[in-house]
Amino acid sequence: MVGRTQYVDKLRELARNLWWTWQPNVLTLFRELDPALWRKVDHNPVEFLQRLSAEQLERRAAEMALDSRIDYAFRRLAEYLKDTDSWGAVHASILRARPVAYFSAEFGLHESLPIYSGGLGVLAGDHLKSASDLGIPLIGVGLLYAQGYFRQTLDSHGWQQELYWNADTELLPIESVIGADGRPLLVRVETTTGTLHARVWRVGVGRTTLLLLDANVPENAESDRSLTARLYGGDARTRIRQELLLGVGGLRAVHALGIHPSVLHLNEGHSAFATLEMTRALIEASGLPFGEVVRDVAAMTVFTTHTPVAAGHDRFPAPLVEEHLGKIREALHLSYEDFLGLGRVYPADPNEPFCMTVLALKLSRYANGVSALHGKISRRMWQPLYVNTPEETVPIGHITNGVHVQSWVAPQMHLLFDRHLGTDWPRHQRLPETWEGIETVEDAELWETQQVLKARLINFVRVRLAAQARRRDEPDSAIDQAMEALDLNALTIGFARRFATYKRAGLILQDVDRLVEMVSSSEWPIQIIFGGKAHPEDRMGKELIQHIARLTKQDRFAPRIVFVEDYDMNVARQLVQGVDVWLNNPRRPQEASGTSGQKAALNGTLNFSILDGWWAEAYDGTNGFAIGMGQTHAIPSVQDERDHRALIETLTQSVIPLYYKRDASGLPREWIARQKNAFRTLAWRFNADRMVMDYVQHGYLPAAGGVSCAMPRS
Repeated sequence: MVGRTQYVDKLRELARNLWWTWQPNVLTLFRELDPALWRKVDHNPVEFLQRLSAEQLERRAAEMALDSRIDYAFRRLAEYLKDTDSWGAVHASILRARPVAYFSAEFGLHESLPIYSGGLGVLAGDHLKSASDLGIPLIGVGLLYAQGYFRQTLDSHGWQQELYWNADTELLPIESVIGADGRPLLVRVETTTGTLHARVWRVGVGRTTLLLLDANVPENAESDRSLTARLYGGDARTRIRQELLLGVGGLRAVHALGIHPSVLHLNEGHSAFATLEMTRALIEASGLPFGEVVRDVAAMTVFTTHTPVAAGHDRFPAPLVEEHLGKIREALHLSYEDFLGLGRVYPADPNEPFCMTVLALKLSRYANGVSALHGKISRRMWQPLYVNTPEETVPIGHITNGVHVQSWVAPQMHLLFDRHLGTDWPRHQRLPETWEGIETVEDAELWETQQVLKARLINFVRVRLAAQARRRDEPDSAIDQAMEALDLNALTIGFARRFATYKRAGLILQDVDRLVEMVSSSEWPIQIIFGGKAHPEDRMGKELIQHIARLTKQDRFAPRIVFVEDYDMNVARQLVQGVDVWLNNPRRPQEASGTSGQKAALNGTLNFSILDGWWAEAYDGTNGFAIGMGQTHAIPSVQDERDHRALIETLTQSVIPLYYKRDASGLPREWIARQKNAFRTLAWRFNADRMVMDYVQHGYLPAAGGVSCAMPRS
């Protein structure tokens, strides 16, 4: 019994640090204890261990040599946490005493902590993970959304339904931060109409810490206790109060822990109020005037914008800003007009609302877009903010997004890399020469590995479709059909993301008769797996999901076009690891980056995309497929029609023939050559290690007072 208790304690400690989310051996350890229970709890090891009986654990211990496996995982975590031989220890030692404070409205670390909605959050989660691997002193700051974004189901008419539930904090991989008084740490943010309170929680992400603020505390008014309940929910008043907690409350939480950051990194404009709080705190500490202090705050602030669409930037009316920031404005010794001018392109225009992105740009000296093209678009978009400055010299550069490789590479592909790139490849993933070893992989081995992943995906989708049918009380015939959906031998296309209008999920569906020909071909069939959520207020997005759902019910499409409900990080992993082609067809230039395609490329899935976001700088003609040549048109409907024609032309004349062109041994040699070219040209460039290193060298070190270096530009 004593031995079992020791192992339970070690398992619980492993569960409380999200390092396990990118460790295949630890993931396997949890899953094999009880595969059914592991799936039932959405891969949440904290809840999993609470629900696992002592008898079952003892039985499995005997069957699996559990003691040695737990000890090994526990030792590896301890060694990882103590490792000082990192890139950051050499190149970012200045950040040791005063780390980076990284603010984001959402963090996508794992499906067991659902405080994300899409790419922005997953990017933030990957940033924290790579900062941990690289040994970059960084602390994340976000909000704890008790109800998350939402769980998605489709009713019998194919209409999206949003389900919300209150998470039990005892079952999440978080722990309460205890203040100097021995009680849970609370931060307070004063407004002109009252005080907001938030409890602070801590999440271990390897060597990195994430602080989450939670408004559900007795000290708040009843209406404010639900303030952090939902991500991107509520009206403008709810949004500004959330952002006040994130920026002002978040920085106060960092300071309450005795941490004095040398860099503020604002991941999108939601957290821009942090710059005002830092200015207020420094004025209080130094007695210097606003004009002097704000220059220092701007010099220490890095701002990343993710939105190339004007409507996507938060804007608030002046009275709402004064209600919530009036106390800070007074502490800054600014007039009402001067304060509002900080958030306006034209400070003297009383009709212009207060824009969070404008505030972030004015109070930062290191600003960047998230791809080369997005940097160019951002300079054009915000050029009016920089009077008498030509567009090409607007001080907004770019650092192209990347993904955390170990979080997104399938275990089977990871093993293949171990064999051919060397077991130490993760530490050197950012070097081009690391990926040259992919040429030594036998074509058959690479093809077989991906076929295994594809078979796993098809089984996953079938089980999900059958569960969806049962929930809607569909007949047994529908459930049987679900369990026979998709064909291992058919070219499989994946499309999964937010169903925002500009992402054009329905572009491939515009010519239904042509699509019928392709999916029903006896020689070269295709099949499409759709997934994704529409914002609860986005009726057009919901109508598009409904259109796809109805197509899947038609006999001519039922086996070959499917929609997987409740798109989350787990569904995303399955799709990017198992499909043959990853389709991305946004209306250029509205895709800032598009990191899902980077995840797909790491698993041998070929990108088939509009030349927008990251793909505009990644596609070289041999590492995937391009839709069109990067043209745009002033009339969206004309652009959509042109892109649809280009999509179908490339699909039918290039993608499909190349996939089905087999040699005598049944291998698509030219297809496999493209897969290898994708690994060799994309993996080293579009990973989060490279991205975080760019932020360190071009943003963090200059902001912290290190070596000056200009932000890279296209």
